[in-house]
Amino acid sequence: MPMSQPDASGSAEDRVTPDDLLHTRTGTEVSPEDMVLATGRDLTPENLEWARRKLAAEGPAAMEKLLP
Repeated sequence: MPMSQPDASGSAEDRVTPDDLLHTRTGTEVSPEDMVLATGRDLTPENLEWARRKLAAEGPAAMEKLLP
């Protein structure tokens, strides 16, 4: 069964997601677990503590710095 392929004939601009559609904030609180997972790290006590400190210092903007 053939797999669907994206149309490569369009310009790169047509295939790029506009910046105004890229966002990480959902209006919900950012948890330390969210921060750790966003960095691709394992959920270990050390990584969770790092995330707690980062959120305490920077607030929800810390997530925006990771995932603009």
